Amino acid sequence: MTDPHFERRNGELFMEQVALRQIAERFGTPCYVYSRAALTAAWHRYDRAFGARRHRIHYAVKANANLAVLDTLARLGSGFDIVSAGELARVLAVGGDPARIVFSGVGKTAAEMRAALDAGVGVFNVESPAELARLNEIAGQCGQAARVAIRVNPDVDAQTHPYISTGLTDNKFGVPMPEALTLYRRAAELAHIQVTGIACHIGSQITTLAPFIDALARVMVLVTQLAQEGIDIAHVDAGGGLGIRYQDETPPPVADYVAAVCLAIPERYEICIEPGRSICGPAGVLLTRVEYLKDTPTRRFAICDAAMTELIRPALYEAWHAVEVVQTPPASVAALEYDLVGPVCESADFLATARCLPLAPHALLSIMSAGAYGHVMASNYNARPRPPELVVDGEHIHLARPREALAALFAEEQLLPPDPR
Repeated sequence: MTDPHFERRNGELFMEQVALRQIAERFGTPCYVYSRAALTAAWHRYDRAFGARRHRIHYAVKANANLAVLDTLARLGSGFDIVSAGELARVLAVGGDPARIVFSGVGKTAAEMRAALDAGVGVFNVESPAELARLNEIAGQCGQAARVAIRVNPDVDAQTHPYISTGLTDNKFGVPMPEALTLYRRAAELAHIQVTGIACHIGSQITTLAPFIDALARVMVLVTQLAQEGIDIAHVDAGGGLGIRYQDETPPPVADYVAAVCLAIPERYEICIEPGRSICGPAGVLLTRVEYLKDTPTRRFAICDAAMTELIRPALYEAWHAVEVVQTPPASVAALEYDLVGPVCESADFLATARCLPLAPHALLSIMSAGAYGHVMASNYNARPRPPELVVDGEHIHLARPREALAALFAEEQLLPPDPR
């Protein structure tokens, strides 16, 4: 571990000044734990890298939407990238500045557009001609002019997992580059649309700079064409997607990424970026306890109390997360190869496979780099309550979300009326 917010002391894993064992004993497992200091440091790495260059950082709420996380970032002055009315409501609930909200997403409903217009969001990233027409109509009904950037699809291979690639022509996202100029012309003529920028986002967990540079080069060609037609824009939204280290990835430093973005975009334009995973991913862990150790003729299983319902990334993407034994066991406990699985009734229910770990019965484990796309993708499959979320702030522990109660799983469901006699 190289993250300064996690360290071992006398064989115990700590987050900041708190032993993770103490959190598990107090709040139970499974549970999610986030480091406020790590969140803050990650956001500042982006902000400081820009120096005096005009910029806005819009944290991608989809990565981790917990109110305490959003509150931490709002207090730093962060903007937000949202994709739903629910995410809008969350940002507003923590006092986020509506003018610093980017509303992305391919399927905005009329109701979501009205809510965003009423809130005064800074810009809509429009992703299709049909969406542009609907937004113009809704903005007219609201007596407003919607500020718009068109999200273009530059057809760049982000060299990432196909499920999180968004910048190729066969992806559902954005407007194909050959059609974008026509759509900008249409937008410039609409009565209730104000063109303010251009946007692109080519995917997530990108670990080289080349795809970003390639995409922005294509975007700037279009920006030049727009200027030649008298369609001037104020900002270029470079999207997000910078990856983190899960196993052996070597993503570029944030400073190198920012330098490349600044070099690609002339200074006359304000730069917007939408980091998510790289801010919250390394800041969080999922704590889980081993319920049973089970040997079969071909495999050795550690059956944990966390499952794909708490962390679906391994099942969905075959994602790899480091696993740490929270308390170093006695030397008599041998390290053996285990598959870490959960109790859910699916063969895809695994957290990690073929890990060599010294596991004693009831061992407490920390699934690392789980702060992004963890709890936000959790489910109630098998009628499992979603786990609590906690934030460590120095030596303090803040319960950001309690464990879901069993009764809450069906509190709003209704039985059928009595059978007629």
